[in-house]
Amino acid sequence: MAVITRDEPESRANTGTLSETTQLTVAPRFTLAAIPPLYLWVAGVVSIIVVLVVCLAVWGPEMEFPTTVAHVQSSDGSTSFPRSVRDVTGDAIDGGTRWLTTNGRWLFEGIKDGITYALLYIERGLKWLPWPAVILGLTLAAFAVGRWGLMIFTGLAFLFIGFMGLWEPTVDTVALMVVAVALSVGIGLPLGVVGARNQTADRIMRPILDGMQTMPSFVYLIPGILFFGLGKPAGIFATIIYAVPPVIRLTNLGIRQVSPETVEAARSFGASPLQILSKVQIPMALPTIMAGINQTTMMALAMVTIASMVAAGGLGDNVLRAIQKNEVGNGVIAGVSIVFMAIVIDRLTQAVARGRQEALSAGH
Repeated sequence: MAVITRDEPESRANTGTLSETTQLTVAPRFTLAAIPPLYLWVAGVVSIIVVLVVCLAVWGPEMEFPTTVAHVQSSDGSTSFPRSVRDVTGDAIDGGTRWLTTNGRWLFEGIKDGITYALLYIERGLKWLPWPAVILGLTLAAFAVGRWGLMIFTGLAFLFIGFMGLWEPTVDTVALMVVAVALSVGIGLPLGVVGARNQTADRIMRPILDGMQTMPSFVYLIPGILFFGLGKPAGIFATIIYAVPPVIRLTNLGIRQVSPETVEAARSFGASPLQILSKVQIPMALPTIMAGINQTTMMALAMVTIASMVAAGGLGDNVLRAIQKNEVGNGVIAGVSIVFMAIVIDRLTQAVARGRQEALSAGH
């Protein structure tokens, strides 16, 4: 019981002042935290038992959710069909999608044409190059970043792909990845910078990115088909949604990890916010950003393989046909080719990030 003592003057005179002491009592505030945890657990268990007994007594076992919200009569009026909450919600989503695809056709067709042209020219350019020159270039790049072990593995991996008759599907897969990764990085870097510099934007993007990374990968194919139809643009769209979160998150993280003292030093020398971002924060955050690009590239390779289900082509198409025809050998060969590609790309991109990290550690 808290006691507050206060002096209240009753009268004032020239000779002195009289005061009396008044005691005020304040009742203690009740909080849920004041209840012992054991009592809370007991109350919870009792509540569950009460609900269980009531439901079994009134509705019996195997109680169903009350999902029916309306009944629809057949054309002759003889039959009534129930409509559930899912039916109503699905119809609303279908209506919104039809409105969007109808009124935004000009936008989706423009995006589709742009992606198609980019893929066409990349594929033509890669197929025009002689395969010995391509393999030699990749092995030299592997030697530059990983020395002999990675160089030998890269050469043997792409020779395996070529002699297995999968060179053209591999080129198609690389073209899909180039476009998807380029668009993902072009979208992800600015969003990551915005999230790092604006706390409100970061709070908005965080749950969206969580949902994008936890949603099953096959679900991403649905909007691609709705907006672009079957084909490579739909696969690219699904791949971007699947692969863009890592580059956004790690760009945000890398910029936030730049030392505040370094930023303050640049500001004290008169650098503008744009100069601080472009010449201090992004260069120092580049290793983390490159790690995000590495993860985005790996996720893009995984998704373009799944995108063969919407006729995106590439090595994923060979895997899909092998599954449909129960051809285990062809499926294993195509799968191993994808694994070889993933290992080479992963090692090359990691080496670039590691080189930048070593340069920063050395003070360059």
